[in-house]
Amino acid sequence: MKRALQSLTIAAVALVGAAGSSPVSAQAWPEKPPTFVVPFPAGGGTDAFGRPLAAELGKALGKSIVIDNRGGAGGTLGAGIAARAAKDGYTFFLGAVHHAIAPSVYPSLTYNLQKDFDPVAVIAVVPQVVVVNPQRVKQATLQELIAFAKDNPGKLNYASAGNGTSHHLAGELFKIVTGTKIDHIPYKGAGPALQDLVGGQVDLMFDGLGSSAGHIKGGRIKPLAVAAKTRAPSLPNVPTVAEAGVAGYEVATWYALWAPAGTPKDIVAKMVTEVGKALATDQLKSIWAQQGAVIGAATPDEMAKFVASEIERWSKVAKSANIKID
Repeated sequence: MKRALQSLTIAAVALVGAAGSSPVSAQAWPEKPPTFVVPFPAGGGTDAFGRPLAAELGKALGKSIVIDNRGGAGGTLGAGIAARAAKDGYTFFLGAVHHAIAPSVYPSLTYNLQKDFDPVAVIAVVPQVVVVNPQRVKQATLQELIAFAKDNPGKLNYASAGNGTSHHLAGELFKIVTGTKIDHIPYKGAGPALQDLVGGQVDLMFDGLGSSAGHIKGGRIKPLAVAAKTRAPSLPNVPTVAEAGVAGYEVATWYALWAPAGTPKDIVAKMVTEVGKALATDQLKSIWAQQGAVIGAATPDEMAKFVASEIERWSKVAKSANIKID
């Protein structure tokens, strides 16, 4: 963490130097509450990390961060809104892995993730977990679930945050590697999808541990396996997917902060620094740990490289699963 904070500070200084005679000064910013455009309805993983981060940043900046939930079209509607926002340092975009998937599945996006946004930081990376409604799914293990799905093709269904989201591609990848047929039910965000999973309207979900953690602890949904190399510290008794007998299935959900391209560089630099400080607080470290999350790429350059690699990775999955969305 110390090295990450040092990198953040160096990156911030470099950005400030590059800003030169920017017409908007970070010394006076913010004079009003900045806004985080969150491209999903309230209640999903983006909120689970975005709201605590916004609260911590609000303390440091002296202005509350406004959360503007703009769900729809697998997170691409809100991304388009953020891309067209004023470049005045008062709008930031809180996106996720879904936005690295979107270029491969949506043929006509209204924005370009790599050109229309400047990276700030990957704020959290969490493993996905296979969770079921225990009232609808009686299988106790992942192996039993797979066996049932093979014997009863199309009888099970899974919810996602929307077509083209990581939940969707995670489900399709699962079907490919296990040779099963499970029906996909898309929602307008992880929040509504989880609500119906908890309520017993759907069978299962491939969800980020961050948004599922509370429901798992409350016994409302049951985890069968974690899609990571190692077990999640918050779920030590839940096996990894590999331990459960499924090879080649590792999926993580990550959340990141961008500024619309053209936002004054000194303001972006200040946000980079303040995000780094916030993520180093005991408050956020505790929240992240409870949700099985780690901090991702800490500097803008590292984030840009990470996002590029994710776009390439998910394009292969989308092509293999033949996913295209009009």
